[in-house]
Amino acid sequence: MKKYVLDANAVIRYLSNGPGEEKVAALMQRAAKGEARLLISVINWGEALYILARRAGSNQATTDLKALGAVVESVAADEAHAEAAATLKLRYKMGYADTYAASLTMRTGATLVTADPEFAKLGRQLKVLALPRHSA
Repeated sequence: MKKYVLDANAVIRYLSNGPGEEKVAALMQRAAKGEARLLISVINWGEALYILARRAGSNQATTDLKALGAVVESVAADEAHAEAAATLKLRYKMGYADTYAASLTMRTGATLVTADPEFAKLGRQLKVLALPRHSA
């Protein structure tokens, strides 16, 4: 079964009908049918919560994100994950939350779903399903 890791911006675009929403929606449908597995690091989940809460309020953001739990698996950050993320941050000078998405993707052999061009720094180490770069 194909695995995908969702970056915070993929979740935000899906919930706010932003550019690339249709790609994320198609993955959600595949996951609901058991044809794909969707993962998100709790660090990226928290980042999405923060951004969505600024736009729509904490209650709405929490409700929307928890509803995704039916098809998106949250993955806890343990010491090994934190160490891998810190190593990526040190080596590639990436945003900290981004390093959690990248390290989870690499650890699970998944494809990262993102609009963030920063992940290009990792080259072929990381499989990426790119969403449009500009948001509405």
